[in-house]
Amino acid sequence: MPGHLNTLFGARAKRLRTSRSPCGIRAHLVLGAMTSQRAKVVLSLGAETVCSLKEGVNFKKNPQDGKCYIIFKSDNGFRACKNQCKHQGGLFIKDIEDLGGMTVKCTKHNWKLNVSTMKYVNPPDSFLQDELEVELSEDGSLQLIELSPIDPWLADPQEAVQLQDGEVKVTYLTHACMELKLGQRRFKFDPWLKGPAFARGWWLLHEPPADSLDRLCAADLIYISHMHSDHLSYPTLKVLSERRPDIPIYVGDTSRPVFWYMEQSQIKLTNIHVVPFGVWNNIDADLRFMILMDGVHPEMDTCIIVEYKGHTILNTVDCTRPNGGRLPQNVDLMMSDFAGGASGFPMTFCGGKYSDSWKAEFIKNERKKLLNYKALLVKSLQPAIYCPFAGFFVEAHPSDRYIRQTNVKNSPEDLNALINKIAPDIKTWTPKPGAVLDLGLALRDPTNSGAITNPSDSTKIYKDSWDLDLYVDELNRAINCEIFKHQRWTQFYYTWAGLQNYNLVVRMIETDDSFEPHADGSDYLVDFLDLTFPTKRPEREHAYIEIKNRIGVMRYVVQQGLLWDDLYIGFQNRIRRDPDVYHHKFWNHFQTQLPVRRPDWDQFLQEISLQEPDTAARGQGANCVTS
Repeated sequence: MPGHLNTLFGARAKRLRTSRSPCGIRAHLVLGAMTSQRAKVVLSLGAETVCSLKEGVNFKKNPQDGKCYIIFKSDNGFRACKNQCKHQGGLFIKDIEDLGGMTVKCTKHNWKLNVSTMKYVNPPDSFLQDELEVELSEDGSLQLIELSPIDPWLADPQEAVQLQDGEVKVTYLTHACMELKLGQRRFKFDPWLKGPAFARGWWLLHEPPADSLDRLCAADLIYISHMHSDHLSYPTLKVLSERRPDIPIYVGDTSRPVFWYMEQSQIKLTNIHVVPFGVWNNIDADLRFMILMDGVHPEMDTCIIVEYKGHTILNTVDCTRPNGGRLPQNVDLMMSDFAGGASGFPMTFCGGKYSDSWKAEFIKNERKKLLNYKALLVKSLQPAIYCPFAGFFVEAHPSDRYIRQTNVKNSPEDLNALINKIAPDIKTWTPKPGAVLDLGLALRDPTNSGAITNPSDSTKIYKDSWDLDLYVDELNRAINCEIFKHQRWTQFYYTWAGLQNYNLVVRMIETDDSFEPHADGSDYLVDFLDLTFPTKRPEREHAYIEIKNRIGVMRYVVQQGLLWDDLYIGFQNRIRRDPDVYHHKFWNHFQTQLPVRRPDWDQFLQEISLQEPDTAARGQGANCVTS
């Protein structure tokens, strides 16, 4: 075998440095560390098979494990990759629309990959496909080689010690919030215990136990997986900051900081730790944890491995492809999301093919795919116990009744039933608020019904009130903010946002709750090619999106400099596209790449006061579009 197929070892020791920012966020940085890699042959082809490969795209399957790979042959040699879309893991097929024979199409969301360049062409300006190394031997045979980092959780292995009854207890509170009692320590995950998420689009489905906020404030440490507001809940953290601001909170070192908004939220938390990926964080002699990044959204999503006395709990949270698909097997407890529906697509899309019947069929198929994917993932990892969570939300506001009826989600019972069918040795747990799993009991005897303590029959499981008006009124106060009395706010805001040199024109229409134009709302065009604000669409060929946004949410997002997930994932807009293609560069920018500091509206008002008085009446909106 060639020399580079041997395992490569990074010999440098890791040094850990801790720094504290003024807002109390500690960043733990690994310095001088070399990433160890391991080379694995994933496919071998004999010389005769290599000669039979045709010019362009070839699909080849490994007969040993059934995994499929794509090989592109040209005069320049070979390029290769896994047959797996980087978006959400769908399989590619030949793109019959491509007469050049260079692209493949994902069967999940119709993303297209140009295998000759390993760039995605639909949507444009999105991902680069991870390539495999191609090794040609003198005899004409070929090998595809995957270079991977070693599984970091295997570093410094700990032998499992038998757990005593009650030593490790896992309590489900609501949505993605779990409490782990690990000996004398209590570890909380993703506390969303009050208020909405994604502006006013998501509300808690389950009623948290009455003492959930007290338990949060009594925790020894907290893990927050990512910045989405159903995991990083500022209404919840406000309570924590008032009662226990120094509680240790751990987050991964994502490129978009998890707590990027904390300073302007005016919530005071003084003990936040930003830790590197793939490194054990030792809490005491028995307890440690490791945070891993998502392979699809490494800028944002993370998952966690918790180990106590050699027993392992894996929580993949919302990761689409946690740790790039490499995860520990045979853990004691695995938790993951299950529901689907955490996107505006296709519920908020209008026109063209987006009829109610098309949406219903698409959603049905997507939920089935997700259910099968999760079940097969659990089967492949073979945890002793599996628990679906992080999907218990509801579109509770009356104005979102259409979304609530359309956005049908998977049930945890259905997923667990499928797992029980294809992997009967895995114990499954469908949690209720306040339910407790005794891990030691469950591991010793999976049939012991006493390992799970459910809440009493009189316990309220589902929420039926949410203080809707309290939170919606807070958003709507932005409508009459001084900045929106001046037409130039649009130019100031989109200049701050920083997206341009992209041939896309977007029409933004501010609406009421029924998505009818608001009497005092703005209706304007943004040409992202040169960042201008024309009154009609340009004559040149261009892509076009029309977005209707509820005025209160849109203006709150603009005023605070928030990411557009509140609008898109929160179902607060309606979208038409011409042509009907996904513009990754646009959405990725406004959902993950906006500046960390919000627009300086004080500066804007000062500039306005020094210029001519604004002649536009508020009722006309900004740069009114002409037909």
